[in-house]
Amino acid sequence: MEPMRDDEVLRAGDLEVRPHDHLALVRGRTLPLSVRELDLLAALLRRQGKVVPRDELYSTVWGAPLRSSDRSVDVYIHKLRAKLARVQPEYRYVHTHFGFGYRLAPELSHPFHTDVNEREQDGLQ
Repeated sequence: MEPMRDDEVLRAGDLEVRPHDHLALVRGRTLPLSVRELDLLAALLRRQGKVVPRDELYSTVWGAPLRSSDRSVDVYIHKLRAKLARVQPEYRYVHTHFGFGYRLAPELSHPFHTDVNEREQDGLQ
């Protein structure tokens, strides 16, 4: 991954992230994210539209190799989705590619989409 620039601004749809300022916005409203959530979102935004393997996300955000039993990426993705859904419920930003990783791409939510389906995809029942 490329090193972060001081003026770096990452965008996807109505989502904007300024990693250097530790700031995430949706439609101009501040999205309250933890440092890890912001780093995870920025890592996904830098590879927008591409599936990013869980182990790559873990090593980028946590700075260590992923242990096979560690669910940190999945837990933080779940938290990130919930926060994004609170401010823009009509869109899904983060998509699961089961057994591999995650992809960030703003897409209108399916009208029959439920949080239960999302938890099942994440393995967080």
